Amino acid sequence: MKIALVGNQNSGKTTLFNLLTGMNAKIGNWPGVTIEKKTGIIRGTNYEITDLPGIYSLSPYSIEEDVSRKFIFEEKPDIIINIVDSTSLERSLYLTTQLLELDCKVIIALNMMDILEKKGVKLDINQLEYTLQTKVIRISALKGSGIDDLISELHKEQSVNTQYIYDAKLENFISRIQYYLPDNMQNKRFIAVKLLENDNRFEDINTYKIKKVIEEAIRNYDTDLEEVIATERYEFIKQAKEKVMESKPILETFSDKLDKIFLNKILGVPIFVIVMSFIYYLSVGVVGNYTVNWMSSIVENVSEKIEIFLSSLGIFNWLISLMVDGIIAGVGTVIGFIPQLIILFLCISILETTGYMSRIALLLDKIFRKIGLSGKSLIPFIIGSGCSVPGIMGTRILENKSEKDITSILVPFIPCSAKLPIIAIFSNYFFGKNAGIVSVSIYFLAIAIIIISAIIMKKITSYSSDTTYIYELPEYKIPSVKHISKDVCEKVIEFIKRAGSIILICSIIIWFLVSFSFNLEYGVNIEESILASMGKTISWIFYPMLGVKSWGATVSAIQGLVAKEQVISSMSVIAGLASGTDNEAQIFASNGIFGFFTASSAYAFMIFNLFSAPCFSAIGAMKKELVDTKKLLKAVSFQIGIAWILATLAYQIGIRIEKGFNFSNILIILSIIFLVIFILLGTKNKKECKRCPYYNSCGKPIC
Repeated sequence: MKIALVGNQNSGKTTLFNLLTGMNAKIGNWPGVTIEKKTGIIRGTNYEITDLPGIYSLSPYSIEEDVSRKFIFEEKPDIIINIVDSTSLERSLYLTTQLLELDCKVIIALNMMDILEKKGVKLDINQLEYTLQTKVIRISALKGSGIDDLISELHKEQSVNTQYIYDAKLENFISRIQYYLPDNMQNKRFIAVKLLENDNRFEDINTYKIKKVIEEAIRNYDTDLEEVIATERYEFIKQAKEKVMESKPILETFSDKLDKIFLNKILGVPIFVIVMSFIYYLSVGVVGNYTVNWMSSIVENVSEKIEIFLSSLGIFNWLISLMVDGIIAGVGTVIGFIPQLIILFLCISILETTGYMSRIALLLDKIFRKIGLSGKSLIPFIIGSGCSVPGIMGTRILENKSEKDITSILVPFIPCSAKLPIIAIFSNYFFGKNAGIVSVSIYFLAIAIIIISAIIMKKITSYSSDTTYIYELPEYKIPSVKHISKDVCEKVIEFIKRAGSIILICSIIIWFLVSFSFNLEYGVNIEESILASMGKTISWIFYPMLGVKSWGATVSAIQGLVAKEQVISSMSVIAGLASGTDNEAQIFASNGIFGFFTASSAYAFMIFNLFSAPCFSAIGAMKKELVDTKKLLKAVSFQIGIAWILATLAYQIGIRIEKGFNFSNILIILSIIFLVIFILLGTKNKKECKRCPYYNSCGKPIC
């Protein structure tokens, strides 16, 4: 049996999908989490279920809506599970009325009933079943209740009942169009309604006789038939809601009260700045610095004991060096940042599950629209904060090709988890107590450069975005400990896998290139090694941003193409072989390879690694989305060029003010400037959406 899971955005589809299949698909309390269909097998059965992207209608206005509709029509599922958010019944049932027009069995999974009852609202499920003429199962995807009842219902025989929801005159026109459609055609009622709505996707079956019926219907109603049908749907839904739900005056919810603060046009952006500053203070500042020092001491102790043990066995010196100076120094340094990553992942997961991430998207949406990007392009940037690869892949939800290309190029500018070790080690060592301020300045600098780059690209490509984006703000929710723990564990495990594979291999290669000369002579002076010789030929490129020709920093930065974590791993291996230490805190020792770094060059080096071309995996994702190889080469060149220019400016300005001013104070001033810019760009109210059924009665400035 083939089953489709269909519902509005953020209605709990993916949570239900995970419960039914036992899989761990990404979930979150913000719309647009599911950007592609996911398929699994329902536990205890051989039924195949597909989680489709969230949609509001089977009349596609966006790519994800088109994906869902194509699946329903082309894959022809045996059953559709329509998950309905009971707290937003009127909005959710619009899609339901369309699904019930299909020649397919529909089961309604009524989700979040526990939340509805907490609000004191009662809902008559039996009456809802009678009104909709289909089976309704009460569930709570978050708590896992009602899932067994839903699975049991799948085993039962399901009948397809036609639901006549329009007035007699409109039903007559629908019947007449159905009569002229081919006898073997499926979903005739749905197609007849679509033809009346003038849906051009069915233009090829719009015969002369059908056109005559449509023209007659237009003359009868003397208005747009799509509007007539939508009005009829909402009238049916309104009457159904009155029958099944206890009427109650609409009161201001807890979420509404919080939004008055978090989405305030004056306070919204400063609160966002404070929240992100607090996150980076925890993960990179004092708390993060303490965990790194603790992990460093563990790695160093393990390294010393392994070295003593291997020496006692009489192992070759080069093999001991490979284990200690290559593998342990390279992998151990990156592994040492796991506590900081856990803190960062934990904070981001809390923002997602509480619903505040949606508010951040809305705040930045006002700015993005001013620079020509639609609010929908915010989803790839949010996803990219974890990893650039899924963020870049997320751009496929954008309809406008130019907007999609620009977003694909700019997503890697967002600091991902792989860049955290670079930001953390440089911030902690060179800025001490101000590490949190420095790290958060990097984050807001990334947003500012994304905005500036988007404006530049818009001018170059001369395009304008006309993408319609309906964005729904979910209710604030208390974070689920189980979900957050699972989410953080998955991300940490993925990071460890990367450290145990890519970074391990690269660390061995770096060790070999640093330990041997071109004559394959082991134990040569590091300045005569293969890696040093290669690095010296191109080290001049980094001179304007570092103030010296450092082959070590050059080859480490280039290693970032393999994986951004590898930058610190390479520096640790090189410094360890140069000075006999594997402690990352001593990488910048004054007598070492990297002893030339100052606060200015350290900040410049962080900027370069943030904005330069991403890892090969992300470049591969860009190639897939951009399609054209020439366009990819231009994109990578743009990223490297921006990174070099910004890093050079940061260093050249930094060394001129470093002696006269406290560098951290300058960063604070820059942060205040960025804050003022955000406030100025973000004060205008968001446009209301005329597609919303509550457009005339809602009265809220946001949808």
